[in-house]
Amino acid sequence: MTSPAFSRRSFLVSSSAAVAAGLAAPGHSDDRPPVTNPRATSFDNRVEPNWDERLTITVGAKDAEIIGLSHKAVQAAVDYVAQLGGGTVHLLPGKYVFRGAVHLRSNVRILGSGDDAVVTKVPSRSSKLLADSDWYDQEITLAPGHGFEVGDSVCLRFKNAHSGGTEVLKRRLVARSGDRFKLDAALKQNIWEQGAPVAEALFPLLTGEEIERIAIEQLTLDGDRANNANLDGNHAGCVFLQDCRDIQFRRVNALNYNGDGLSWQICHDVVVEDCHSTGHAGLGLHPGSGSQRPLIRRNKLTDNQIGIFFCWGVKYGLAEDNVCERNGVGISIGHRDTDNIIRNNRVTDSRDNGLLFRPERGPSFCAHRNLVERNTLVNNGGDSAVALDVQGGTEQVTIRHNVIEETRGPANRMGIRLGELTRDITLADNTVTGFARDVVRMSGG
Repeated sequence: MTSPAFSRRSFLVSSSAAVAAGLAAPGHSDDRPPVTNPRATSFDNRVEPNWDERLTITVGAKDAEIIGLSHKAVQAAVDYVAQLGGGTVHLLPGKYVFRGAVHLRSNVRILGSGDDAVVTKVPSRSSKLLADSDWYDQEITLAPGHGFEVGDSVCLRFKNAHSGGTEVLKRRLVARSGDRFKLDAALKQNIWEQGAPVAEALFPLLTGEEIERIAIEQLTLDGDRANNANLDGNHAGCVFLQDCRDIQFRRVNALNYNGDGLSWQICHDVVVEDCHSTGHAGLGLHPGSGSQRPLIRRNKLTDNQIGIFFCWGVKYGLAEDNVCERNGVGISIGHRDTDNIIRNNRVTDSRDNGLLFRPERGPSFCAHRNLVERNTLVNNGGDSAVALDVQGGTEQVTIRHNVIEETRGPANRMGIRLGELTRDITLADNTVTGFARDVVRMSGG
């Protein structure tokens, strides 16, 4: 991995620079004078000088300011840097084996050492809970022989006592007496033995909630899929973020998680550039529900269930110049994912579809007003597959200047299919070759 396009002195002020330049939100006019000579002012985190140097703390096995290869060592560095206003935690070469997630904090940059700094986790294990805990409790009791320690992250899975549905809670163990552990936060759920509750050593390697202005760069994250149970991308991944903003991933290798690679839920202005996300049981990149304005460029997504998955209500995003190879579906878009651009991506050898517009629950739920242009789709799906499939009541989508090829023989394959409930789908100047049927418009499509 090479050096990132932005430096320690600039990553914390990316948002500030936009404001200082007089940029306003779309549809909003702001005639205030631009800030031309910023100064550090108390409680003003919107505009400040572009300092030549910020705090950097190194972590590693030796020759580091914090010695250690555990999540506790990295967490100590994150917390120290954050309390001094932000800066960089630099992971020196080594294999970091976590027993718990590192909880990121605002204004902190995680800088690895490319392929030489690998973060992974202990194998997952499971223990039954031996006593009822009510929603107001902040403790659990585990079965003897569980192997958990104070400081570990734990995933609690159980049946809801009232609805019967499966619940998932993520907590940290902060104190113990024998097999009885105190948690870092109250349960807020009734975890009763009748719901067959278990505690599992499952967690994202890096996580954050309600934070802003963070960066993760030049780091390799290995989820050790072969030795870990599944935890889906609504709860975990190599990285899992919830309700965050102004996030940057650059030159991150996310490998082999039994779930998602990089997952962010209700996170805005997330930039993912020059990353490789591969070998996950779930999604390579998961711009999650409600995420606004994601920017996904020059990434490689290979051997995942889905390469890029636009979840619910992802809007005003750009996915450009990505390579998706050997995924179940290359790119999937659906539930109210409107006003996005999917451009100049290469999608090859998918097991099902190259690009899928999901059918959803009806026209009001579909992915309207999206632009699909200058993509290359080659050899996607089985003998009866559709390379680019627009399903459900999808409306006002433009598909233009794409190259869609099939070199394995036509069989029963289709290049482009427009479902019968689709409306106002514009096809323009696409090159479709090698299929039994190049373009299929179902009745009404």
